[in-house]
Amino acid sequence: MAISPNRRGRAVDYPVSEDNSPIKIANYCGVGGGTTLYAGHYPRFHPSDFRVKSLDGVGDDWPIDYRTLEPFYAENDRMTGVSGLAGDPAYPPKQPVMPPLPLGTSGQALAKGLNKLGWHWWPSDSAIATQDYEGRAKCINLGHCTSGCAQGAKASTDITYWPEAIRAGVEVRTRARVKEITVGANGMASGVIYYDADGKEIFQPAEVVIMACNGVGTPRILLNSKSAKFPNGIANSSGLVGKNLMFHPYAQIYGYFDQPMDGHRGPGDCIWSKEFYETDASRGFLRGWTFEFTRGQGPIMSGVQGSATGRIPWGAGHHNAFRKLFGHRAGMVAICEDLPEEHNTVTLDPVLKDSSGIPAPKIDYTLSENSRRMLDFAVERGSDILRAAGAYDVGFEKPLGHGGWHLMGTARMGKDPERSVVNEWGRSHDVKNLFVVDGSIFVTSAGVNPTCTIQALALYVADSIKQRLATLFD
Repeated sequence: MAISPNRRGRAVDYPVSEDNSPIKIANYCGVGGGTTLYAGHYPRFHPSDFRVKSLDGVGDDWPIDYRTLEPFYAENDRMTGVSGLAGDPAYPPKQPVMPPLPLGTSGQALAKGLNKLGWHWWPSDSAIATQDYEGRAKCINLGHCTSGCAQGAKASTDITYWPEAIRAGVEVRTRARVKEITVGANGMASGVIYYDADGKEIFQPAEVVIMACNGVGTPRILLNSKSAKFPNGIANSSGLVGKNLMFHPYAQIYGYFDQPMDGHRGPGDCIWSKEFYETDASRGFLRGWTFEFTRGQGPIMSGVQGSATGRIPWGAGHHNAFRKLFGHRAGMVAICEDLPEEHNTVTLDPVLKDSSGIPAPKIDYTLSENSRRMLDFAVERGSDILRAAGAYDVGFEKPLGHGGWHLMGTARMGKDPERSVVNEWGRSHDVKNLFVVDGSIFVTSAGVNPTCTIQALALYVADSIKQRLATLFD
């Protein structure tokens, strides 16, 4: 299954206009959402990520801090079933629920390379069960995780949060595509209009509306929800809905080794390094990244990429070259922090529509000079690690053109209604019964995968709603 909705072309997905972006959108509409197809890499934000403006003079500070989210990170770890190892010096103390994934041959080789250089590494936090947990069987190394987990060891939300929600009385309506949020005479959200599986337009009244469509889907619906009160889209008095789109520019660095690796078996991720996470001005850029160390490739991808890079010729020598590469690769990706910039936007395309006739999102995104310098530096340091680990052939790709799977920042949170879309606990400044709980409310992107923080924020916003029920709309 292709990760691009444009390539899949399924009627249940929505297309994305992305010609004006070097990084293309990876998106999936379905129960479980993007966690169905993610790798299960599960880092938290660092305390510094909430104070980028104060520390480095760029972006903006969040209206909340790490301590605010800490109990919700812990609760989310329990609900999800996170494996890892306590004691990582890059983080405040935290206790994973289960032991870490085994490093495997590839992880051990990469760790030895990092040790030679004297650089930080630690077993990754992973949303993958290493023990039987909450009715889920433990990982048995069936293969990489991005295509789904037949074992049920990977914690996609369809097998973690959804069963709990259904038992609590939540109704799931599949193939329901929201067109817009409606507004009553009092200026409050009155519900949503959606198309059902048969294409019938339905109005669903609501006392409270909560958006969870992430950094592209949420601004798309908000901007399409136009009314006399909100001619530029609901919750958009600041003009910031759809602005400050952030990806994570990815650099992929890989190497081939003489000795066999076990990269095509088991989860793709094993260890991480935070050696270059915090700002060091001498490097020529601000902020930093996580090195997420990855195992190798299966036979198909080994053949495809080997042919594309010229390492596997056609004709004579084809099979020998394939055997030399398959099972001998390991590497990493650098998850580079993307700074918020208002010219990076999600708007409504004037022509392209989905199968229900709703305008498709249009992406306008430019890779910043700061990101370009960070990517260059990350490739150099990643190459150092691979050579120290014993790789005889090193390659890279930057940025990953298909790497638009982290979508953040387009409905940012903040205390100032003129500089943010929602307040410090996820409620719209403009519409008192409209909340957002996805990656669009991120103020900065950090240098880590966002899923763990998105889920912790959702728990935090839900708890804030619960604690304020008596005065929720004041």
